[in-house]
Amino acid sequence: MNVERMDWILRGGQVADGLGGEPVPMDVGVTGDRIVATGDLSGASATHEMIAAGKLVCPGFIDVHTHSDAYLLIEPGAPSKIRQGVTTEITGNCGASAAPRWPGYTMPSDWLEQDYPGEWRSVADYRELLQAQNPAVNSALLIGHRALRAAVMGLDARAATKDEIARMASLLEAALAEGGIGLSTGLVYAPAMCAQAEEIQALAKVVARHRGIYATHMHSEGAELLEAIDEALGVARASGVRLQISHLKTAGRANWHKLDAALEKICAARAEGLEVASDRYPYTASCTDLDVILPEWASQGGRAAILARLREPETRAKIRAEMAAQRDERYWESVWIGSTHHPDNSGFAGKPILEAAAAWSLHPLDAALRLMETDELFTGGIFFGMSEDNMWRILAEHWVMIGSDASIRSPIGPLSHDHPHPRAYGTFGRFLRAVFEDQSVSVGEAVRKMTSLAADHFRLTDRGVIRPGAFADIIALDPTAFRDRATYEKPHQFCEGVSAVWVNGVLTFRDGQETGARGGRMLTL
Repeated sequence: MNVERMDWILRGGQVADGLGGEPVPMDVGVTGDRIVATGDLSGASATHEMIAAGKLVCPGFIDVHTHSDAYLLIEPGAPSKIRQGVTTEITGNCGASAAPRWPGYTMPSDWLEQDYPGEWRSVADYRELLQAQNPAVNSALLIGHRALRAAVMGLDARAATKDEIARMASLLEAALAEGGIGLSTGLVYAPAMCAQAEEIQALAKVVARHRGIYATHMHSEGAELLEAIDEALGVARASGVRLQISHLKTAGRANWHKLDAALEKICAARAEGLEVASDRYPYTASCTDLDVILPEWASQGGRAAILARLREPETRAKIRAEMAAQRDERYWESVWIGSTHHPDNSGFAGKPILEAAAAWSLHPLDAALRLMETDELFTGGIFFGMSEDNMWRILAEHWVMIGSDASIRSPIGPLSHDHPHPRAYGTFGRFLRAVFEDQSVSVGEAVRKMTSLAADHFRLTDRGVIRPGAFADIIALDPTAFRDRATYEKPHQFCEGVSAVWVNGVLTFRDGQETGARGGRMLTL
């Protein structure tokens, strides 16, 4: 073969190219940041070679739903993601992005506790600071709706005026021009839950003009799931924007039966011509701040206002009464405690809230309120409210990709001290292990869900596929060994079985060790 000497050749692996076909034996050649040849490269030479016999070689996984934007600045090696084969993350989800940081915007609680290597305000500032940290993974940033709203309206819990919507749209235009790839909303969180359809549709029209994407954590994933899907699809119809329904689920046993109707709505919209897809993680527990369970009125106004309500006896009693009326006793059996903040609460991290309640001789509801107050709203909550059967049905849909809904973590350093959901370390190992063991979908289809499906929908050009001309985001893994190890009790545990990872042609991880070389970039439209 008349091929110039390459930088790398991976020889003899079973290659899943990311397009859905089953793995086939093939060599892969890389020069610089691109794949330059595939097929039989026995006549070619390279500066470096890897014998990939017995390995599955595929495009690097794309984690389409993450919250790593701030954490990439302090742990740019992204070990929890690299070690499960992730080479690209979509950040800024659920309405909260690290940039822009205009006055009035308060970042999520877990980000606020960290020290950062510099200051930033605009998306351009963030891009410059991120690249200076030399990240191991690629990332693409969604612009958080809460950042826009806070810059214009502060924390006001009301609908936006036409003038305020116009100002938000102008700020969004600037953020997209500086490198954002779309908009995200978290409509279950205060005060974004007060946004009306015209506000979201106006912002989505801006995104559509930039050929970006709109990702939404809908206003309900349980009791009003079907109405929330209609609302999200309505935004897509009104604006022409590409739509990503974040972490599709049927939360709460009483809502499990709604899956058929939910899938029918989305499939009908796709048949109608709407560009709509979704993502999901392979776990039946969700994770967010514990205070998400507070009544809507009690969650408004920011941290100081919420804590003041919890510390005023009459208001706390009102909050308790409303929460007791909304949830039966069995509900508390499904709630675990995630990260904590106050030293006295640390022993309960990763345990059912019933254990804290027993230790304090309190009703679980009162234990939850005590945790919120003493942790100053930094308590994490893990909620076991999903159906395993529904989860696998969702994951099998042709238009559903994989998203961890997690920030990067590391067992050492500044990101080792909290108690995350195991999805932070295990999402891709858990999903693919299940595929290897029971073939819920084919291996080729599973790889497509983690690679080209995501690249196509998020418009990540020349990513998510192994072919000449594509960027050399490549992983080699041992299909007999690739698996998750993280658990709810002990989440800080890496996946096993990844043999090597290249990001933009840079060998970042091999044989259990980071190489010290990093090739990540911030991707833009």
